[in-house]
Amino acid sequence: MSEEQQRRARRAATGVRTAALWAAVKDLVTERAAALGRPLRVLDLGGGTGELAVPLAELGPDLVADVTVVDPSPDALAALGRRAAESGVQARVHGSQGDADTLAELDRFDLLLIEQPLQEDDIVDHATLAKQLRTPVCLDESIVSEKAARDALALGSASVINIKAGRVGGHLEGVAIHDLCREAGVPVWCGGMLETGIGRAANAALAALPGFTLPGDVSASDRFYVRDIVTEPIVLEDGHVRVPTGHGLGVEIDPVALDDVTVDRVELRR
Repeated sequence: MSEEQQRRARRAATGVRTAALWAAVKDLVTERAAALGRPLRVLDLGGGTGELAVPLAELGPDLVADVTVVDPSPDALAALGRRAAESGVQARVHGSQGDADTLAELDRFDLLLIEQPLQEDDIVDHATLAKQLRTPVCLDESIVSEKAARDALALGSASVINIKAGRVGGHLEGVAIHDLCREAGVPVWCGGMLETGIGRAANAALAALPGFTLPGDVSASDRFYVRDIVTEPIVLEDGHVRVPTGHGLGVEIDPVALDDVTVDRVELRR
């Protein structure tokens, strides 16, 4: 795969991840506002250009009263202001430039980790930030390969790493990152996107490796799909999913379900 193809694949994976994250955040906001009986006031740390903040404000004042984005980059906050104005929600989206001192205030909450607080290409800045925080820094979008993980560990940019097979180039690369982190004593956790039961089965197997010591987000199939394309969809049992034990990935395709959702067929021949 060429570098350009890899860049395109990463952009596509990021888009899928954002869609999955937004679906989860939207449901959480709706449920939380209903439980409290009032609109929420949202604090988005490291929110950058407002990729989530602006859509949150667009949900309306009945659900979200206002959103405050704290980010160290003035350029990102300027872009946030433009995006909010274009969407007509500038009155309820506020940007605040915050540095390491702002993030250090989170230390008193004894958090498990803070995930990807800076931009994906800020590996050096993450190393600088990590030295100023007690809260462990977890890298997500920055880890696009085993080499990226190796560089991050060498610089001290992270003490936790999230492994998404779709982001790093496949499950073999994910295993390599797992092995690297386990040797370095760095915990990892498995991230998911919008996989069908095929990808979820592979992710469950990946997450069962001994270095995955933190809870992952390999969710049940019905989290995103009314009907999966495997005969035995992944289900959540008391906060856990079973690792399929059949041949290959451990799951079988449901040919009828697959045919019902197929929109095109392409045959490749040598």
